[in-house]
Amino acid sequence: MELEKNFYKEVEEEMKKAIDALEKDFARVRATRVTPALLDPVRVQAYGTTVPLKQVASISAPKPRVLTVEPWDKSLLKEIERGILKANLGVMPRNDGTIITLPFPKLDEEERQKIVNQVKKMAEEFREEIRAIRRRAIDKVKEWEKNKEISEDDKYRMQDKVQELTDKYIKVINEHLERKEKEILEI
Repeated sequence: MELEKNFYKEVEEEMKKAIDALEKDFARVRATRVTPALLDPVRVQAYGTTVPLKQVASISAPKPRVLTVEPWDKSLLKEIERGILKANLGVMPRNDGTIITLPFPKLDEEERQKIVNQVKKMAEEFREEIRAIRRRAIDKVKEWEKNKEISEDDKYRMQDKVQELTDKYIKVINEHLERKEKEILEI
């Protein structure tokens, strides 16, 4: 049935989008190694407007706890430095006139635990998002049955399939969480 196939496809696409968002959010969380994604929240005043840092500079991670920011226009160095400080990342930028170096301090056990709790909270928010997608999908199926567009048997089969998708994507979230926790607690 075409309706059913498209319905599952839509539900799964919504759930995949939630997983993609989770992965992006997790990438912004600091673990043992720093990644350029940590600087995603940084905004810079450039050419009369506020832009994301990655639009005015290249960002790299030459060492596990060091990021470097190399602006394409050296006149933006001060603004980039200001943007980094304003983003409150817990790091003091070092400006040598051509490049900004960001040496991140080593995380102590207490900080790691705080970050793990933050990541667990994020994962739970995404589990809730998956469950909300399931709820909307099941409501749609019930509406179709009420309007006699599908049979009662179809309704139960479709609800079961939606639950299978829900279980699958919640499992994916849990796997991401487990990996991120391990990464954060790694010394």
